[in-house]
Amino acid sequence: MRDIFIEILTTIKHNRLRTALTGFSVAWGIFILIVLLGAGNGLINAMMGNSNRFLATSMVVYGGETSKAYDGLGEGRSVELNDKDMSITKEGFHDNVETVGAELSQQGETLVNGSNYTTGIKLSGVYPNDIYINKRTMVCGRFINQLDLKDRRKSIVISSDMAKELLPQSPLALNGQLIRTTTLAFRVVGIYESQKSSMGNDAFIPFTTFRAIYSKGDKTGDIVFSFSNLNSEAENAAFESNYRARINRQHRAAPDDENAVWIWNRFTQALSMNTANGLLSTALWVIGILTLISGIVGVSNIMLITVRERTHEFGIRKAIGAKPWSILRLIIIESVAITTFFGYIGMLLGIAANQYMDATIGKETIDNGLFAIQMFTNPTVGFDTCIKATLLMIFAGTLAGLIPARKAARIRPIEALRAE
Repeated sequence: MRDIFIEILTTIKHNRLRTALTGFSVAWGIFILIVLLGAGNGLINAMMGNSNRFLATSMVVYGGETSKAYDGLGEGRSVELNDKDMSITKEGFHDNVETVGAELSQQGETLVNGSNYTTGIKLSGVYPNDIYINKRTMVCGRFINQLDLKDRRKSIVISSDMAKELLPQSPLALNGQLIRTTTLAFRVVGIYESQKSSMGNDAFIPFTTFRAIYSKGDKTGDIVFSFSNLNSEAENAAFESNYRARINRQHRAAPDDENAVWIWNRFTQALSMNTANGLLSTALWVIGILTLISGIVGVSNIMLITVRERTHEFGIRKAIGAKPWSILRLIIIESVAITTFFGYIGMLLGIAANQYMDATIGKETIDNGLFAIQMFTNPTVGFDTCIKATLLMIFAGTLAGLIPARKAARIRPIEALRAE
């Protein structure tokens, strides 16, 4: 075996340029595949991370504007959701609907604590289910609960960023203290972790308290609910159609008028995103494999040229008693050696490139002042994928070398000796 490797090294030294070009095509194929998969994973992870901010099995319902004439009424009427819509949601779809809540909001509020204040606050009246439907994490204290709703308490939950502005020296000590809006005092019952990826700077009070303060009557604003037993896109589409028809009729709108009531179904959004991610991943694999094939073609070409140039040598070997298997083994080992060495280099460079992406753009976000979205998250590829890609190249390179090797092993000595 040692003699074989010495002979292979000698052959490579005599054909350095050709070997280098072939090795480059092999390394480049592995490198591009790993970098493409890493970049694709970064995009996919970022999209999944942004979408995972919400409970997947939840819907938000918004009042809209009718786009069709119906029941003697013209188009262009505003639809405001109310308590009857809440009752329809709870009682009319109890087989699927689990928890129901609503949200009313007031923009541009100011919170004050002594001489400290923070402006531009979105004050929202919510139900207790908001915390897990919108996946908020409490830093200290608690969220709005049922007693807050029942007693219309002046309780407020603020973000950690607000707490830092209202009490810079000890933000968490603000929990349990009184703070003021422009007109009323509220007791802080909890502080949640600020979400840079969400719109606005939200503070939450009980829904019933909000509705009493701002005289909203029976209006509910947006209806938010979680659901179960809707496991496919078809089931969700059927539910949305039935639900919209019930709500629309309650407002004397056409049952199929999709503009009268808007439904944000986070489950179907997640399904669409998963489909898009699958297509992106498949496209990246196809491009990467095509790049690998170019490396395989390079290995095939060099082995074909090697066999042709060494035909006379192989004839001499066979004339002095060399077995076909010894010639076959020589060429195959040379092919495996070249592919393995340069494939390993390509793998290391690909891993290094992914680590560089992770350390640079993998930490960057797009921030417009209101919200921040991470565009790349963990743009890397698993080590097992890198190994599999390299082994695939080695296997394919071996097959590429097998064809000229079989041809060389079958050649007759007299024909080989006649070759120039």
